[in-house]
Amino acid sequence: MKLPNDPAMLLSLVNMRLRDQYKSLDDFCASENTDRREIMERLAEVNYYYDEAANQFVQK
Repeated sequence: MKLPNDPAMLLSLVNMRLRDQYKSLDDFCASENTDRREIMERLAEVNYYYDEAANQFVQK
């Protein structure tokens, strides 16, 4: 899957998929053949981190 370059679009896409389709970020990444580290680094640049309990990226 090609991830959006815009951080807001990336955040929206990933959180929507986590909410609607996947039980974890690892499940999302495996299914979409996407690098977890890349997503986490790109969203950390705009002060978001993955909250496992919420299964969402949230603002720091």
